[in-house]
Amino acid sequence: MGTQERRQRERQERRRAILDATRHLVRRHGFAGTTTRQIAERCELSEATLFIYFSSKDEIMISLLGEASQFWAEGLDTILDAGGDPAEKLDRLWRFFGEVQERHPEYVHVSTYLAHPRPEQVAPEVATDLIRRTGENFRRLSDLMAALGVAEPRVAADLLWSAFLGMMVLREGRAHLGAPQHPDADDLESALALLTRALAP
Repeated sequence: MGTQERRQRERQERRRAILDATRHLVRRHGFAGTTTRQIAERCELSEATLFIYFSSKDEIMISLLGEASQFWAEGLDTILDAGGDPAEKLDRLWRFFGEVQERHPEYVHVSTYLAHPRPEQVAPEVATDLIRRTGENFRRLSDLMAALGVAEPRVAADLLWSAFLGMMVLREGRAHLGAPQHPDADDLESALALLTRALAP
């Protein structure tokens, strides 16, 4: 392996380590409570060295969001390709959303990131890739809604995704106030039943 290839591999490994550290910190503190100083310390780097690999916290978070988008894509493809009628697929989809919250709460955290003021220091290629990935995931959701026979599948996909994400944000907000954390698993089941009835053609 040549020097240039080795340096490129080392750079990729360091970027992965930074994203791993960010993922851990976002689970504990949310994206707003995670700082570049904390990320650098967890990676045993200085902040100046951290910024050699990512231009800003925004770029780190958007790169993590790109990773989350890939995870969502793989799960959605599995559901779309599986057998069963559309209602069963919708049930599996909703359960998958809940599993992501349990296994990768950081992915749910960063999924709300773009609702905040637009980042200013993100490489154009990173933003372009994220737009492509998220667009493909909404197409997957829309395809599932179309299979259900919903009249406006794109709008239904937006409704389903925003309902889940909104419920997760609500639960986190209650937790931060010291209130009981809900919606719980039973509440999510009830929400799916309501949405299924509302979306049924």
